[in-house]
Amino acid sequence: MSFNSLGLSDALLKAISKKGYTTPSPIQQKAIPPVLEGKDVLASAQTGTGKTAGFTLPILQLLSQGKHLSHRPVRALILTPTRELAAQILANIKEYSEFLDLRSTVIFGGVNQKPQVAQLRQGVDILVATPGRLIDLQNQGLISLAKVEILVLDEADRMLDMGFLRDIERILKVLPTKRQNLLFSATFSKDIKKLAMGILHNPVHVEATPENTTVDAIIQKVYPVAKEKKTELIIKLITEGNWKQILVFTRTKQGANKLTESMISAGIKAAAIHGNKGQGARTKALAGFKDGSLTALVATDIAARGLDIPLLPHVVNFELPNIPEDYVHRIGRTGRAGASGEAISLFSPDETVFLRDIEKLVGLKLPIENIKGFEPDPNASKEPIKQGQGRQQRDSTPRKPKTDTSNRSSNNSFGPRRPSQNNDRRSNR
Repeated sequence: MSFNSLGLSDALLKAISKKGYTTPSPIQQKAIPPVLEGKDVLASAQTGTGKTAGFTLPILQLLSQGKHLSHRPVRALILTPTRELAAQILANIKEYSEFLDLRSTVIFGGVNQKPQVAQLRQGVDILVATPGRLIDLQNQGLISLAKVEILVLDEADRMLDMGFLRDIERILKVLPTKRQNLLFSATFSKDIKKLAMGILHNPVHVEATPENTTVDAIIQKVYPVAKEKKTELIIKLITEGNWKQILVFTRTKQGANKLTESMISAGIKAAAIHGNKGQGARTKALAGFKDGSLTALVATDIAARGLDIPLLPHVVNFELPNIPEDYVHRIGRTGRAGASGEAISLFSPDETVFLRDIEKLVGLKLPIENIKGFEPDPNASKEPIKQGQGRQQRDSTPRKPKTDTSNRSSNNSFGPRRPSQNNDRRSNR
């Protein structure tokens, strides 16, 4: 099948061709036609399968065919959990809409709102947003969602996991009742299915891969290692393997910082990226990682889905995630778009329960390889670690509360916001 057979316009086909794409991915083949028909869609797609184009291409076509208003109100709203993912989606929209008369922009927290507000005042057809910043600007009377025709919830499961359910509900209340709804998610929990039932109307359910499975192109390995030797082992793997680009996941922000410092001391060019880092630092680290000036990027799970790095060869779980679905999202950063990749997990005895949960979720017995000199004590305790075992504990560095701006304007459609209970996730808004 080619893109020409999906019913896309010449302008979109020209942009797709310029990008070098010839054959749509399975999720694009399944999602684009029903979206073009104006139907609600519930899509399950593994990360790295091209799902962003699966909803952005048909949205661009629908909006370009619709009636253009001179003041360009927001007609398509794409909600996404993280800044990085929001920026990535906007970049794709810009590329695909090169030959269309459509405007798009992105808003997210952690940066000055003035440039974002200036863009909105010029009029935009498509808005990509994280929930927190969207609500902040709405409460200040700086944005209207009254003309939204299409709503997309991207990485919906991650948004719920990050505590955005209440924000999503507030946003839904001010959207027009009559609209097209698209919900994309890599996994489907009971909460996601409940959310979908409340938003979608007779949805078409499309699925590119079975739920919670890992991409076949990813070579997965588990290295048993004494907990205190993990840092030494990962440095050995990078230096002796002459690895040029490695994405490393830790369970906590403090752990990411500590590991980054150890890598730098060992002569490895590394940077950390997590919720306590300012947007400037995060953007600089990601840019350095992509252009090759950094060898290692150490991240918490906040970055598991928002990073789009072509041909990433190595992902390492320095610590296994205590939520098994996070394993799928972490290793999904490699093996993208048909490329091969390697996902290595450094496994200590106190993570035994986590490994079992991951293997149960993905339906695989992950291959174990021992490295001489790093094996853990066979008598070491297999009791789960205490720190970071719960969602609320994992990245809980205290932060000073932000000044509430919800009462700056009488146009307070969402009402006052309650303080966040999970500062790491909400800092990413």
